[in-house]
Amino acid sequence: MFVNGAATILHADLDSFYASVEQRDDPRLRGRPVIVGGGVVLAASYEAKAYGVRTAMGGSQARRLCPRAIVVPPRMSAYTEASRAVFEVFDDTTPLVEGLSIDEAFLDVGGLRRVSGPAPEIAAGLRRAVRERVDLPITVGVARTKFLAKVASRVGKPDGLLVVPPEGELAFLHALPVDYLWGVGRVTASKLHDRGIKTVAEVAELTEATLMSMLGAASGRHLHALAHNRDPRPVQVGRRRQSIGAQHALGRSRKTHEAIDAALVALIDRVTRRMRAAHRVGRTVVLRLRFDDFSRATRSHTVLHATADTQTILAEARELLAAALPMIRHEGLTLVGIAVHNLEDDGAIQLALPFDRRRSRTLDAALDGIRDRFGSDAVTRAVLLGREQALSVPMLPD
Repeated sequence: MFVNGAATILHADLDSFYASVEQRDDPRLRGRPVIVGGGVVLAASYEAKAYGVRTAMGGSQARRLCPRAIVVPPRMSAYTEASRAVFEVFDDTTPLVEGLSIDEAFLDVGGLRRVSGPAPEIAAGLRRAVRERVDLPITVGVARTKFLAKVASRVGKPDGLLVVPPEGELAFLHALPVDYLWGVGRVTASKLHDRGIKTVAEVAELTEATLMSMLGAASGRHLHALAHNRDPRPVQVGRRRQSIGAQHALGRSRKTHEAIDAALVALIDRVTRRMRAAHRVGRTVVLRLRFDDFSRATRSHTVLHATADTQTILAEARELLAAALPMIRHEGLTLVGIAVHNLEDDGAIQLALPFDRRRSRTLDAALDGIRDRFGSDAVTRAVLLGREQALSVPMLPD
């Protein structure tokens, strides 16, 4: 494993991105609690977060927590434009940029010391440039590894710069709660808390074998490495997605099976269209569910042949949903998500298809052509007629 001896990896993360864009574009919103989205919170300003408002929270609950909040509708085109402007700043800073989402990226500045100065100075200059050119706040973490740089930006929020020097890495990391470890969600954190493990230092004291027995082989190895800041991954430029997905927040009210199925159809329509546009096919269909108590469940199935066929992926997702129906009836469903993993380039993989698959693929191509020419709303599936469609959240290119 090779890790640079100096802290030269930056993790740059825009603060409350959607809400910050709204406050930038409307001076009346600055310094006031702002919620983007009505039925479900898509973003909240830090003034609203101070009242307990969080992303993906139901709108009515958010307004109860913060009655003074100003609720604004999302403007996806404005967020896309702002993201492009920020990534231009990233690209002007270093050629080694790995985008994670439209509002965050890793940057490697290890080769720029002679021309641009040490990494902390480059990070400070990047923050100034984003503020001057795009007028948005951004937090930057600087460390030797990608993992620790991301942790540093989280600790440094909002609108901050936090450098973790090599000699202080473990002291910084071990003082943090376990949920700062990448991959520790609600379920894993609960398992660790049940055993009295609250800090990263306490995780680091455990052997890899002990963590594997508690959390499973993959998670145990992963957390053991991170607790010792072992992360050899380099910043990867132009790395293609390993999965393509989308999700739809359903709100707190109980939904019929038909409404959930319609949401699933819309998501798969969107995901498979993106896959075909990117000339990608995939083998693993993943269904993600979130319930009324904010607990989550994930179900997946891997098909024999990689595909971007809408009907094939829809059939797999419907089987996964059917298996989860008892949980949905008991817990109530607030979010459904779909993703296709194990992506590869679409070459000669699907040349020998049975007739029904060829016909389905022809229909997909025809629908894609109509939407490309006349817009995404020009044609839709019958099950979606008259139903409110989920917002199409801006993303990095596939």
